[in-house]
Amino acid sequence: MTDSLRLIAAALLLAPLAAVAAAPAPTQSAKPNIVFIMADDLGYGDISCYGATKLKTPHIDRLAREGMKFTDAHTPASVCSPSRYGLMTGRSPWRLHRKGNGYSIEPERMTMASLFKASGYRSAAIGKWHLGYSKDWNKLPITGPLERGFDYHFGVPQNHNDDTRCYIENHDIVGRKPGEPFRIVKGKDFPEGLAEPRVDDQVGITLTKKAIGFIRENAKRPFFLYFTPCVPHTHIAPAAEFRGTSQAGLLGDYIQEMDAHLGMIFRTLDELKLTDNTLIIFTSDNGGTPKDFKGTQDIKLNLASEAGGIREKFTSAKATAKTLGHITNGPWRGAKGEAFEGGHRVPFIARWPGQIAPGTSSGRTLCLTDMLATMAEILSVKLPDNAGEDSFSILPTLLGKPATSPQRKLTFLQGDTDDRIIAVRSGNWKLIETGDGKDKKAHQLYDLSTDPGEKTDLSKTKPELVKELAMALDKTRADGRTRP
Repeated sequence: MTDSLRLIAAALLLAPLAAVAAAPAPTQSAKPNIVFIMADDLGYGDISCYGATKLKTPHIDRLAREGMKFTDAHTPASVCSPSRYGLMTGRSPWRLHRKGNGYSIEPERMTMASLFKASGYRSAAIGKWHLGYSKDWNKLPITGPLERGFDYHFGVPQNHNDDTRCYIENHDIVGRKPGEPFRIVKGKDFPEGLAEPRVDDQVGITLTKKAIGFIRENAKRPFFLYFTPCVPHTHIAPAAEFRGTSQAGLLGDYIQEMDAHLGMIFRTLDELKLTDNTLIIFTSDNGGTPKDFKGTQDIKLNLASEAGGIREKFTSAKATAKTLGHITNGPWRGAKGEAFEGGHRVPFIARWPGQIAPGTSSGRTLCLTDMLATMAEILSVKLPDNAGEDSFSILPTLLGKPATSPQRKLTFLQGDTDDRIIAVRSGNWKLIETGDGKDKKAHQLYDLSTDPGEKTDLSKTKPELVKELAMALDKTRADGRTRP
């Protein structure tokens, strides 16, 4: 049995609350460690503590039992890259007026990583990045996360199905052929100049082992780990030992594999006596998609194992899960790339022993742009005016204390890959504004308290409320910020 299989077997056999062997407690400062976990295209209904019945996620469920679960958490956008931009910067991505799913962070902008760096933390971005690198990968260094505040990076450039087929570690490609240029060639399965393409069903364990290594290396100083698994983004490619373990086909198996990997990380924190001084947050970058992405189904998977008919099944894994009764986005209408709740309402769980009361839940509306202000308050740092323009600290909610700083009244969410579709949340009221890029605008209005499925458009019966929320959107566009 390989080392990776032994680690996996341990993850499955040990219960989430199992005791671990005692280890000398490392010297700890008062600063908490931060482990921020962002899954990829994971929907509200994709884990068992949020209602999934065809798969099991005991380690994520452990976080909910020992921490706080949010039921009204939202991503800044309903697609990957702009959502990650909003998380890292505390700024709504629609303010950039960009199109597409390839955002990047301005060099001068504060990020979560640079915030922690200034406070003496060691930080790592391990997993999916999708926020840009320098263009010419044959001209070193390849710039990216390290130029945005991180100290270490090992990751997948865009997503699990990108055509780079490689990892990047710090400033270079992993497995580059010496003396040969890296080049993506149409019609070829793998890029030229790449000796070691990613093994598609080993991405999860590879990233997990890197994350565990970072934790071990930094156990005696405060650290910020931004861990971003590629699950359950296409390709649906669980490792062989997980295939057939759920009742939701390959998709369920893939999510269960991620949960087991997270269990390995949590047990590492337990073993190193770091759990009590570590804030863990688990969430997703946008809602799930119940449809299989057709654009890469002809790709030749690079697999460690052909077991379970994965090469035939991966092209319809999400449709199969739906047929088997798995509902990716739970009760919410819509999916990734849409302004309806299913596109941006996601799981959000926070655990911080001794600080966050265990087994609690919150219906507070939050947006992932709020993380920058939250981390700044944890660090007792005042954000400058040109940072976190749309970020409001949720720390008082996490700690069960009254808020002492301004709190969010309205939430503005990007409904697609540009700024023409914006959802506005005010309590249970939700406006969706769709523009044509010029002056024409259309509106939908929903009352989520009585219509969580967004089936009944009330815009014609409540024109004054439509006008009020549309004017609020116009104002925040003009102001360039929501945070006072």
